[in-house]
Amino acid sequence: MEFTSTQPREFELIATYFKDLTDRQGVALGIGDDGALVNPSTNTQLVVATDTLVESVHFPAHASAEQIATRALCVNLSDMAAMGATPRWFTLALTIEKADPSWLAGFSRGLAEIAKEFGVALIGGDTTSGPLTISLTLLGEVSVGGALQRDGAKAGDSIYVTGNLGDGAASLHALQYPDAEHEIQRLRARFYRPQPQVQVGQKLQGMASACIDISDGLIADLGHICQASGVSANLDSKLLPIHPDVTRQFPQQALDWALSGGDDYQLCFTVAESSRDRIERLILSGELDATMIGEILPSAETGSLVMVDKIGAQLNKGFDHFGH
Repeated sequence: MEFTSTQPREFELIATYFKDLTDRQGVALGIGDDGALVNPSTNTQLVVATDTLVESVHFPAHASAEQIATRALCVNLSDMAAMGATPRWFTLALTIEKADPSWLAGFSRGLAEIAKEFGVALIGGDTTSGPLTISLTLLGEVSVGGALQRDGAKAGDSIYVTGNLGDGAASLHALQYPDAEHEIQRLRARFYRPQPQVQVGQKLQGMASACIDISDGLIADLGHICQASGVSANLDSKLLPIHPDVTRQFPQQALDWALSGGDDYQLCFTVAESSRDRIERLILSGELDATMIGEILPSAETGSLVMVDKIGAQLNKGFDHFGH
């Protein structure tokens, strides 16, 4: 889509700050026309994912333009990771109060940093005037039939998560302490720069029976897998990987945040017994940072159920951004 102008000089600002982000392989026609043209690789399917971030809901009002941009693109990339896709292109719909050159320069720097790291190109979008809102649509590629989905889990599968859990909720809490010690500073940086597990998702193709990224909380997102697959699950709370910084700084909240905090942007995936040895070998060799945390069970009489230590949990208990 073409970037449209809602204020004087806005088109020139967009050309200045966003045009260079379109120079990537596979883009036949980028920003500046009525639509973009891309050249998908042969024998692939397109994966499309959209995320919208609203000021004071998904990021605090005092966040810098660069911080907002890096968070927005990383969150969108996490959906690509969950599908096992290779991210290629994205569009940007940006709503801002006014076309401030300094703000746009910072926003562009943040986008450029993440776009370069993950090899994605900005191919178009739209701008308009209003309360600060960022909508990104990311397009990726996956081999035909190779996408990771939510609906493949079977009873007897093992449940794994990548990385640590609870960092997301802890990082939101840490935003309240700008001058805190090192552990809190690490968490604050983590909020604005999540680590989308793109390479891990690609590696899981052919091994994971189901996969999802953890954005709303482990229980809620694993619940999506259970509902799509027609199964239940049991988690062992003693196995949950929680960073020592979180358990040390927030001993009372750490477990609840790991289960329901959200905003972790790690992957939760299930593995059939036939693939478990391959996964464990990758973990032992250091090629995969993942932890087995539970097991998929047959569906309960009342439907799909997520249990923690064999006690039923609330499926819709997830992260509520900034109280909304």
